[in-house]
Amino acid sequence: MADIDHQPRHDLAGAEAGQKIKDIAGDARMCMFSTDVTQFPGDTRPMAIQEVDDDGTVWFISSSESEKNRDIARDPRVVLTFQNDDKSSYLSLSGKASVHTDKATIDKYWTAFAKAWFDGKDDPRVTVISVKPERGHYWETKSGKVIAMAKMTLTAITGSKMDDGGVDGELTL
Repeated sequence: MADIDHQPRHDLAGAEAGQKIKDIAGDARMCMFSTDVTQFPGDTRPMAIQEVDDDGTVWFISSSESEKNRDIARDPRVVLTFQNDDKSSYLSLSGKASVHTDKATIDKYWTAFAKAWFDGKDDPRVTVISVKPERGHYWETKSGKVIAMAKMTLTAITGSKMDDGGVDGELTL
């Protein structure tokens, strides 16, 4: 069987961590966005990702009237979780969120998809949230979902020990 306690680990920092975030989060397109993280259960909702910068900053469009914007005004600490089923990659980030209301930032991140919630990009409720991660953790397969599943199935059937193709690590920015 696979030895979960001895899975390969590869911690990343700085630019390498930012690139790993961009690779996983950029492919995910959606994430769970948690605010009010010092309270139980906090407040979590799905959010569409507009862009992920090279340094790992994640950008979202949001309403100024939303609970998440009010939560960020009280406490900018947030947690983002990502899942990419196609690649069997997962990511959890903690960092600080900032709300932007300037026209240049709204113009840069506005998409046609946002029209579902707003009366155009000039709607006074439109804001852009940036999340600058400070720490995180990632999990991914090295050879893709299909091969990882085949290895796990073979391991389950034979009872043999083998590398399940996974790697994980801490991210420090």
